[in-house]
Amino acid sequence: MVEQAREHRDGMVATSRLSSVEPGGLSPTQIPEPPLSRFLFADTRLAWLWLIVRVYTGWQWLSAGIEKVQNPAWFGPSAGSALTGFLNGALQKSTGDHPDVNDWYAAFLQAVVLPHAGLFSNLVSVGELLVGLGLIFGALTGIAAFFGTVMNANYLFAGTLSTNPLLFILGTWIVLAWRVAGWWGLDRWLLPLLGTPWAPGRLRQKT
Repeated sequence: MVEQAREHRDGMVATSRLSSVEPGGLSPTQIPEPPLSRFLFADTRLAWLWLIVRVYTGWQWLSAGIEKVQNPAWFGPSAGSALTGFLNGALQKSTGDHPDVNDWYAAFLQAVVLPHAGLFSNLVSVGELLVGLGLIFGALTGIAAFFGTVMNANYLFAGTLSTNPLLFILGTWIVLAWRVAGWWGLDRWLLPLLGTPWAPGRLRQKT
């Protein structure tokens, strides 16, 4: 009697597991990627388009980074004065009836960034340079684009428009297309070699 009850219970569990899987092997929590999305962001036939987008975006970052690393006020042992001026301007935009800079971001700038302006100035200069090089050469393209959008977001939070909205949009698209954005670039060999956290590459498989 006990054995029959156990078999009945195991059968019910197996049935519930099977019923939770939809046709095609997908669980109810999975939504199939639309064909248009796959074509735009995962099809190597559009790699030429992402080559144009990433080189344009990368050049914007590279030129800004070169300008900064050549400026002692931005890069080097005495760096920080240029960023300090930028931060003070951002803090002034946090006052008034309709401030351009939110209170929480102004507090972050004043408490964290401004006291270490020299460090952040060097990080920004090198970061812009590396993002530009990564995008132009298609090396770890998705990561480079992600950190580019992080800098764009911070510039926008600081109340600076310029080219930041456009570069943020382009960078976000490149992140979405990380699988093919660097196909015409070094990622064509780097990604299969390094792999991803969920799919080890050839380098990790050898070790």
